[in-house]
Amino acid sequence: MTVLHVPIADPRVESATRALCRAVRDEGGVAHLVGGCVRDAALGRTISDVDIEVFRIPVDHLQVLLGRIAPFSLVGASFGVLKVHGLPIDVSVPRRERKAGHGHRGFLIDANPGLDPTQAAARRDFTINSVAWNPLTAEVIDPYGGLDDLHRGILRHTTERFVEDPLRVLRGMQFTARFGLTPAADTVALCRTIQPEGLAAERLFDEWRKLLLAGERIGDGLRFLEDTGWIAHSPELDALRGCPQDPQWHPEGDVWVHTRHVMDAFAQRRVGDEWEDLVVGLACLCHDFGKPSTTAWIDGRWRSPRHEDAGLEPTRSFLSRLTSQQRLVDEVLPLVAEHLKPDQLYQQGASAAAVRRLARRVLRLDRLLRVAGADRDGRPPSPRDDFPAARWLMELATELDVLDTPPQPLVLGRHLLSLGLTPGPAFKPLLDQCFEAQLDGRITTIEQGLELVVATLDSAPSGHVPAQD
Repeated sequence: MTVLHVPIADPRVESATRALCRAVRDEGGVAHLVGGCVRDAALGRTISDVDIEVFRIPVDHLQVLLGRIAPFSLVGASFGVLKVHGLPIDVSVPRRERKAGHGHRGFLIDANPGLDPTQAAARRDFTINSVAWNPLTAEVIDPYGGLDDLHRGILRHTTERFVEDPLRVLRGMQFTARFGLTPAADTVALCRTIQPEGLAAERLFDEWRKLLLAGERIGDGLRFLEDTGWIAHSPELDALRGCPQDPQWHPEGDVWVHTRHVMDAFAQRRVGDEWEDLVVGLACLCHDFGKPSTTAWIDGRWRSPRHEDAGLEPTRSFLSRLTSQQRLVDEVLPLVAEHLKPDQLYQQGASAAAVRRLARRVLRLDRLLRVAGADRDGRPPSPRDDFPAARWLMELATELDVLDTPPQPLVLGRHLLSLGLTPGPAFKPLLDQCFEAQLDGRITTIEQGLELVVATLDSAPSGHVPAQD
């Protein structure tokens, strides 16, 4: 009998889990931890989220048992899933799933506490997620050899019913990246027969989010997308394959190979803030989307002039299929457009004004430095050499206080009101003029800004002076 230790990080979760398992046992049932928590424990990771599957206890009676331990919500009577309030614990009974429609949601699901653990495991996507563990006896139930696959680093589907849910292909992408797995050849072949019919954008985005936020070898996850043929459903990525680059600057190969290396470099630059890592990760993924349309043989070399600008439209197209979060799109696009700027400004000996204006466009220069750094490091076998442009930009941006925030206008509408001006159409040109002068370094205080406003009003034709009280 294989035995595991499953370390639960939160003692409240540990206590509630064991209390429920004992209550189930005392009523003649059995409770197993299942899915990702068992997988992660087998990898030696402390777990936080717990999924408990309860056998031989009807859903209505299970609600009574759980209600004595913690408050919960029932998620769909036919699903038989109970979510504990305030704790990352999901409790369910085994269920059968029958394909009855298109897409990820096209299943008829019936809770059936009478199933045995092997039958229950058959609905899992990959063998590594089909392992169950009894926290009272420490016994492991592994009918599909998931632990062996996990220890050998193999990603393998559980049964032929894998094809019923197309989302599982993208789950394979992010599992490959997160756990350093090699997909089994028969699983890759099976994925090539699946089409992404009926998948909602939010479900697609969730798998990409996990790839970016948790992937250690993101390049391998993208390679899985290529090997399964699913890259065809992301034409912006597909276009990168075979797009040549100058071998002097990109000895690693074409733009697709480069992008995979860039994503691995990005994984080493995550800061642990989900939003920041999503913005930077997506910008790294999309940064060279403009190369396929601009790459040409020029003066004996492959060149991609203005590819950063050409990448904006395909970036919009790619992101629009993944998310409706316009803020996310708006914050990724300027990083794509400006990803070459650190080197360019450094080589030009650019002024503080140029750095302020760049900070205004990209919102956060620290993001841009992470994108530019990953781009530079994604060129093996070239060594990861010194990046003087990044050091220069970081030092100057820190001095100017625009490293992690854009410049903020000194002169605001209320300051114009203090001059006795009446709000109206002339406010915006005056405020814009002050902000431009501030970015140029010509004004550094509110008082200097107001002096500029007064001088502008004094020199303006009477017909263009805002009305005053």
